[in-house]
Amino acid sequence: MNAVEIEQAITDLAEQPFDPAEFPYAFLEAFGNKATTLKRLRAGASNRSDLGGVLQTNNIHILTCDVGQVTQTLAALKDSPATAKAKAKFILATDGADFEAEDLTSGETVACAFKDFPDHFGFFLPLAGISTVRQISENAFDIRATSRLNRLYVELLKDNPEWGTDERRHDMNHFMARLIFCFFAEDTDIFVGKGRFTETVAQMSARDSSNTHEVISTLFRAMNTQAGGTGQRPRFPAGPIVTTSLTSTAACSPAAWRCRASARSPGPTCCTSAGWTGPRSTPTSSGR
Repeated sequence: MNAVEIEQAITDLAEQPFDPAEFPYAFLEAFGNKATTLKRLRAGASNRSDLGGVLQTNNIHILTCDVGQVTQTLAALKDSPATAKAKAKFILATDGADFEAEDLTSGETVACAFKDFPDHFGFFLPLAGISTVRQISENAFDIRATSRLNRLYVELLKDNPEWGTDERRHDMNHFMARLIFCFFAEDTDIFVGKGRFTETVAQMSARDSSNTHEVISTLFRAMNTQAGGTGQRPRFPAGPIVTTSLTSTAACSPAAWRCRASARSPGPTCCTSAGWTGPRSTPTSSGR
């Protein structure tokens, strides 16, 4: 498995209901462990844990625990004679609410909410045999964003094959460029306030996201209209005026959007945990 595939697998895992008994095996599977390897661990043939967890030799010692006991459990994993004997490189403890782990080689640690552990997947890439350097680990967010955008692009083309033709490919690339600009702008304070674009889309969209394409088009029109100019600027909380072809509404936008929003992350997003899943109908000529 490559880094993008691993990111997708652990993101899916984090969105599922927490199962203390199954989590260690699902976590290892997300990092490319084969079914035969997991079967041997389940049977105890290769599980070296002395704490009732899952200990994979030369790899990781995982233990789920009662709520509120994560820090103590991680300490027990670190002090475990079996951890040292099996030469585990990582230890991991979670109760489904909190998540803590340590790289026993470097001493680096992770401590976060369970739902956020996919943000640190770069920390665990050695479990998949991927040697990391600090630059790769620190760019985990970039890899996650790339994965989300790739999924969005694929789903849009799947439901709207016209956008993949020579005649419409430019429109598709233009639309993706506009989204990327907004995600960058809201993370770097080009738009005042973190997450302003994403939050506005979520707030203004219908619960079923049936009007999300209209919301996005209106936001771009607002960004492309000078306040006090000849055009009437939409009363949306948009970012600064960006009067370039990038934000021009001359290019089409996909029609209706579906949102796979989880209980932990409601509302339509793309580079966050919910994830766009594509339009429900054919492209509209909005703004053309």
